Amino acid sequence: MTAEKLGRFRERIRTELDQVVEFWLKYSHDKEFGGFFTCIGKDGKVYDELKYVWLQGRQVWMYCRLYRTMERFRRPEILEAAISGGEFLQKFAWVPSAGSSGKCAFCLSRDGRAVKVQRTIFSECFYVMALDELSRVTGDQGMQTEAERVMGLLVGWARGDSAGLGRPELAGDAPVNSMAVPMMVLCLLEQLTDGRPQLGEKYRELGAWCVQEILQHVQRGGTAILENVSKEGKELPGCQGRLQNPGHALEAGWFLLQYATGHGERELQRVAVETFMELPFRTGWDPQHRGLFYFLDVDGHCPTQLEWSMKLWWPHCEALIAFLMAYAQHKEPALLDRFTQVYDYTFSHFPDPEHGEWFGYLSQQGSVVLDFKGGPFKGFFHVPRCLYMCERLLDGLIEQPCDP
Repeated sequence: MTAEKLGRFRERIRTELDQVVEFWLKYSHDKEFGGFFTCIGKDGKVYDELKYVWLQGRQVWMYCRLYRTMERFRRPEILEAAISGGEFLQKFAWVPSAGSSGKCAFCLSRDGRAVKVQRTIFSECFYVMALDELSRVTGDQGMQTEAERVMGLLVGWARGDSAGLGRPELAGDAPVNSMAVPMMVLCLLEQLTDGRPQLGEKYRELGAWCVQEILQHVQRGGTAILENVSKEGKELPGCQGRLQNPGHALEAGWFLLQYATGHGERELQRVAVETFMELPFRTGWDPQHRGLFYFLDVDGHCPTQLEWSMKLWWPHCEALIAFLMAYAQHKEPALLDRFTQVYDYTFSHFPDPEHGEWFGYLSQQGSVVLDFKGGPFKGFFHVPRCLYMCERLLDGLIEQPCDP
């Protein structure tokens, strides 16, 4: 029975979310300098004290979202940790001397000194997300103002004025439309405009631009989603142009579906599901060992990324969100079957029953290759966001009349 099946999913996901939150509450907080440790071993031991700004921002955002929207997480220690992380970001993340207008550091020392700056927009993106969500919890309008200031900078960088990134223009390096950039800007628009109609109107044109930039990645007559295309929306030569990332396409799918639903765009809803979910799933699923490949080459060459055949945590998280969101809207049994297929692989391979949290990096065959729980790229974000969103989607489905 569908109702019973959904109930079992929700029970496991709810339990898993509680355990993941407790893991990070127990092991990641830096009581001396503020902020969070993210390089955490399988048993919770900190193995490196560097602090990555995008992971600091993600953890602040996640704590605040849980605190604000789920009653059982409205706990003082979660709010205190979020405020501590926000103070650490505001005090140390911004590096005024980087680029023409300043930039966020990519990496900080434990006590907040800048270690590395990347010439991308992603540290700034999660800085904005963190401050905006924290402002909703605390009522601090200064944080919202700062988030909108930095949003203005990164929109300029994303739309072509990249001088502020400090990235030199090289004659042989053709400009590229990387799908990550419009996806991230669209994600920020969802964050900033939620419950703020005046900002929704301000950013209306920017949202449409993001959607069109993402749609440019549908190539080869609608049969492939490519990670990188030219600024004109054409296929690029070489490995860069042939690269596919199934998990990223699936994430783009639910971003687009969320946007299309909010704006009443039925055709975009169809494209989000049929092109950005079904297509990368069919090409990205490993028929022999199950799970999603990390990278693929559209022409069948071996990808140059050494980890291309590995099974990583976050693509499976994005697939779970995508197919459950699509099922919640369309109620098509095939979409629930897709969710179930990903769910069965994910929950039998990534969670650690001994120490809690999830492993992030598996071999193609599904065995754990890297056993840490957090590092420079894995923090308190993809796993809890997935579990949080899936629990809420399942709440909505279970409250509706279900098929017997």
